[in-house]
Amino acid sequence: MTLLEPTPKGLYCPPAGLYIDPVRKVDRAIITHGHADHARRGHAHALTSASGEAIVRHRVGPKTRLESLPFGEKRRIGDATISLHPAGHLLGSAQVRIEVDGRVAVVTGDYKRGADPTCEPFEPVPCHLLVTETTFGLPVYRWPDPARIAEDIDRWWARNQADGVSSVLLGYSLGKAQRLLAMLRPDRGPILVHGALIPFLSIYRDAGISLPHTRTFTPTRLKEAGSSAMLVIPPAAMNPALRRKLGPARIGFASGWTLLKKRGRTAGMDAGFPVSDHVDWPELLQTVTDTGAEHIWATHGYRDEVCRYFAERGFTTRKI
Repeated sequence: MTLLEPTPKGLYCPPAGLYIDPVRKVDRAIITHGHADHARRGHAHALTSASGEAIVRHRVGPKTRLESLPFGEKRRIGDATISLHPAGHLLGSAQVRIEVDGRVAVVTGDYKRGADPTCEPFEPVPCHLLVTETTFGLPVYRWPDPARIAEDIDRWWARNQADGVSSVLLGYSLGKAQRLLAMLRPDRGPILVHGALIPFLSIYRDAGISLPHTRTFTPTRLKEAGSSAMLVIPPAAMNPALRRKLGPARIGFASGWTLLKKRGRTAGMDAGFPVSDHVDWPELLQTVTDTGAEHIWATHGYRDEVCRYFAERGFTTRKI
């Protein structure tokens, strides 16, 4: 029996009669995590992890009948046994394990293996078929130690304070922003956050995640804090009108893309910090080894390159 089948609506599991992170409205879905490109509105029924339920509910709205499953707990759905396992991407992010007649497929969703105190750590799951994201699936992508990046951010913040300018750190409102906040020294100065972060900060704190004290950004509060402040905002919020309200400020961008300096010094950014919530090349290779998978399907990013690499080493590969 075919465990998984790519379709225009997304990755379909015929034995269970459901889709994983479907891109169109479906009757039954598993949602791996709460980012908007994975947790879409309009599905009739959806299943997600217990620790990610509040985030996914915020995304999909009240019309979807949303159920949750604790990590590691098995559920029989149709002819398949389904379980969810930590992906390490953000709070509640899940890998989907599917077992039918002793054959196992694992869909990683987005995942990372690096240290992150704001979410459950990644757990490799043995399988025959591994469907892995390959957002940064090239050997050039090797993430620095997060502790070192935290020190780099702190030194940048201190230098900006000494120069009399505010510090603005760009990071996506869900997952990345919370990770960045956990990397900041609260004794360095006041931390302000854009309003888009507030619903997610509440969910994280309610889940017991330790984050420094923050205040919602307003131009008045930033002016009062002066050069001592750090402002964390999503990249989409950085428009010309907001930039004018910031006054003297330096802007840093936290993203895996900034590992390549040419990509990190674009769009008026003053600094780039390679903080990514996706696997790098060594982590991708380690995951394939740890799972013991014989078949590798690649999704997102450098699919061609990853498929070619593993095909040359005797794996069955597929680009989806």
